[in-house]
Amino acid sequence: MKIICIGRNYADHAKELGNEIPEEPVIFMKPKNALLQPHTPFYYPEFTNELHYEGELVLRICKNGKYIQERHANAYYNGITVGIDFTARDIQLECKKKGLPWEKAKAFDNSAAVGKFTDIAPGFNAKNVNFSFSKNGEIVQKANSSEVIFSFDKLISNISNYFSLNIGDLIFTGTPAGVGECLVGDHLEGFLEGVSVLKVEVK
Repeated sequence: MKIICIGRNYADHAKELGNEIPEEPVIFMKPKNALLQPHTPFYYPEFTNELHYEGELVLRICKNGKYIQERHANAYYNGITVGIDFTARDIQLECKKKGLPWEKAKAFDNSAAVGKFTDIAPGFNAKNVNFSFSKNGEIVQKANSSEVIFSFDKLISNISNYFSLNIGDLIFTGTPAGVGECLVGDHLEGFLEGVSVLKVEVK
């Protein structure tokens, strides 16, 4: 099982971090031990002093594929939810300054929280999915999938040019504006079409 993540897929988020708008998907990976197990607390890592949440839509891959054409890509995922891409922002910025890879800021143990998946039914409109994310009961991120730079189908097609997709793989499709710091004691919650699908406590 692979966890494939997309960076800078919402223009407003790229701007809030001072990044350029990408001309093609920005892809990075998390290992399988980055997956936070259900109903498990998230423990604040000792190696960072600036932990950020990034709430985003996550797709569940249901079919093996390679070199997938965009027009066929919707057959390769059958579930959607909200997840959190936890980021050690201080470490990421330091790595970027030195021109170094920043996996240790993004791919550490338990850095990928995933909510309860909603099965995709016939007629599902991938270009009109509402989701939001709250911290301690306050909505901090809110977006619609129509706002992405690269659609779900375009992402799957692009990713499959480089990595074979396998049943059970997860794709984090990018975070909208509103990311921010989280602290010990914070309660994080993700909503898909207004329904709570993910709850994480930071300890």
